[in-house]
Amino acid sequence: MMIQINKTKCNKCRRCEKACPFDAVSFSDYPEFNESCVLCGACEKICPTKAISIKRTSGKDTSESSGILVFAETKQDMILDISFELLTKANELSEKLDEKVMAVVLVSENTDVSILAEYGASKIYVFADTDFKKYNSEAYAKVISDLVKEINPSIFLIGATHIGRELAPRISSRLKTGLTADCTCLDINENGLLMQTRPAFGGNIMATIYTPNSRPQMATVRQKVIKKKKNPKNPEIIFKQSNYENKDIKIIKETIFSKTTDITDAEVIVAGGRGMGKKQGFDLLEKLADTLGARVGASRAAVESGWVDYPMQVGLSGKTVRPKIYIACGISGAVQHISGMENSDYIIAINIDENAPIFKIADLGIVGDVYEVLPRLISKLKSKV
Repeated sequence: MMIQINKTKCNKCRRCEKACPFDAVSFSDYPEFNESCVLCGACEKICPTKAISIKRTSGKDTSESSGILVFAETKQDMILDISFELLTKANELSEKLDEKVMAVVLVSENTDVSILAEYGASKIYVFADTDFKKYNSEAYAKVISDLVKEINPSIFLIGATHIGRELAPRISSRLKTGLTADCTCLDINENGLLMQTRPAFGGNIMATIYTPNSRPQMATVRQKVIKKKKNPKNPEIIFKQSNYENKDIKIIKETIFSKTTDITDAEVIVAGGRGMGKKQGFDLLEKLADTLGARVGASRAAVESGWVDYPMQVGLSGKTVRPKIYIACGISGAVQHISGMENSDYIIAINIDENAPIFKIADLGIVGDVYEVLPRLISKLKSKV
């Protein structure tokens, strides 16, 4: 799209300048637009003489695109669970589109990738090269982008992991297509377009985004929002030659940090909210977590109060988790928090307010002061060890 100014119609009223919500319009003899312009159309609508028009293009032909591609992320040549979650969703979408499900995986040696077929990949593209022993954003982006151009899928899904969030924008930029980040829900609408739903405005609303004029429709998807499900296929496994030659980026040193704040793969989570009352209250949660072999999470209120760091936050604006046991301590149960943990296998809620919404989804509810309940619970657990 582009903005056109008809100078013979412009009466220099400057209404466009005042109407712009992004301060993108300045005025000399005629309106001028800076890089803040997002083509929202406010200036076009307000112009009384119709001197401003936004030329809209129909985009490129999307009719030849077909198939759903999943990036199968690995760590030390082991395929991560997020890949199986994405394949599960891809198979659901493929039933509505009647399109095949494909996967692309980059490994450092000839790793057995047949497990991807167990979760529904009918075609698997494998790049095996020592360059892929450790993640290299330049190499991954180059190789995957070239594959996407070759096979022309209609949809491309990537996990919203640390790597996925860094890789996906690089690929979408190379492909000149749209990208919706951190999706929590995917579906197909009546026109066959991918409905990409994600939290917006700090998790206070949910936005559904479409990519009608470019392909592939790209989305990164949060971990644990999809329950993986096997759907065995007889796959076609295609080994591709890496075309990565540029060595501008080299990994000099790798430092592995503690995973204590990575709560997405925890089987037991002890989470605290505003009801903990103070930062020191999380020391008590740490004691319970140590006793259970669990990890500590938190509500948005606890994070915003400065009691814990953001990586521990559970909810729409934090992490989505699916542990076997989730213990909510002093958490009232706001919708934003519940959306991030409601799929836990077993939920235990401890709150002094018997009317707290968290009790509506809890499998076991304890009405009481966390500072009375938790010490007794820790003592009881330790006596059983």
